Amino acid sequence: MLKLSQHELLNLLLQLGIMLIAGRVMAEIARKFKQPAVVGEIIAGILLGPTIFGMISPESFELIFPSTASSLVLDGFVQVAVVMLLFIAGLEVDMHIVLQQGRQAAFTSLFGLVIPFLFGFAFPYLFPDFFGYADAGKRLAFALFMGTSMAITALPVIARILMDLGIFKTRMGMLIISSAMINDLIGWLIFSVVLGMIGKGQQNISLLNTVILTIGFTALMLTFGRGLINRALPWVNKRMAWPGGVLSISLALCFLAAAFTEYIGIHAIFGAFIFGVALGDSEHMSERAKEIIHQFINNIFAPLFFVAIGLRVNFIANFDLQLTLVILFIAFAGKIIGSGWGTRLGGFSWKESLAAGFGMNARGAMEIILGLIALENGLINEKVFVSLVIMALVTSMTSGPLMKWSLSRRW
Repeated sequence: MLKLSQHELLNLLLQLGIMLIAGRVMAEIARKFKQPAVVGEIIAGILLGPTIFGMISPESFELIFPSTASSLVLDGFVQVAVVMLLFIAGLEVDMHIVLQQGRQAAFTSLFGLVIPFLFGFAFPYLFPDFFGYADAGKRLAFALFMGTSMAITALPVIARILMDLGIFKTRMGMLIISSAMINDLIGWLIFSVVLGMIGKGQQNISLLNTVILTIGFTALMLTFGRGLINRALPWVNKRMAWPGGVLSISLALCFLAAAFTEYIGIHAIFGAFIFGVALGDSEHMSERAKEIIHQFINNIFAPLFFVAIGLRVNFIANFDLQLTLVILFIAFAGKIIGSGWGTRLGGFSWKESLAAGFGMNARGAMEIILGLIALENGLINEKVFVSLVIMALVTSMTSGPLMKWSLSRRW
């Protein structure tokens, strides 16, 4: 049986300790400037990674973050963190809110998904060389990925922005949240198909079977699975220690759902996300239990993932100003036009519609997760990845102030 040597174990423990401390310190600094914690955690990774620390002291960087078995184990931690992050993103989706918004949410989510997707798809498909994509055989998959990355929102970031502005429970706040939920559900479904197109997963499962299994799994989990969870949770809460019972059972089922979608050719995160939606929608899943799961994942596993992003890529060497500006333009234009237009058609004023467009523009963690998976599967290069990370940070940082500005103006 293979095991880590004493030196490799020491390296792993040092890596985890340094990453958690740096992530927490930078997250607290980000909070002082009224920015999401994820901004600080990514900056911590850039400081610890080849961009800063690796440039200042290459020997020390290689000593702490060497390419050994400890790095492979760290990568395992990061992969588990990604699965957990999508699980808690799924917990945020409330199907009752989505259904209550009805026609208005349908307009905002439809236009806020389709128009950014078309913007994100058209430019990379027509100008692949500009985006550094030379593989003509996978140009369609690359363009679909870029379209999806422009269409998906960051539900946890949007929820936090709306709470900070004091409009979470208002008519417009509920509209933005419900639209973001629909966007994420459809967006992750599209991304699962893209992964099937590039041949990820089991080679004996065709793309058509992957699509059928994906839709079938989603429909089953959100109907029969949701009902089964709703019946089982009271038994878990009554017979098992609280909150340990619900926490361990939830994560165990999350990992099983993730394992199933990984097997059928989608990424594990999709299974975790859909299971989170099914679990979070149960009337027996208390807000206190959700909060415990959120605190556990957001303060331990999430920092490991976001700090690890900075360890993977040199952000200075792979920074392309022209590419970054184009991706920022596509991101802002697609979301603000699409979501704003859809909100206006739903019966809101122009001021509220523009504010909704700014709110839906927050990308945050979701685009970064998408980008990392695409990078690992060879679908994008490091320059595009760096531009996507910068886009996610800029949209997350500007969404709240732009919403506040729009709502405060007299139109």
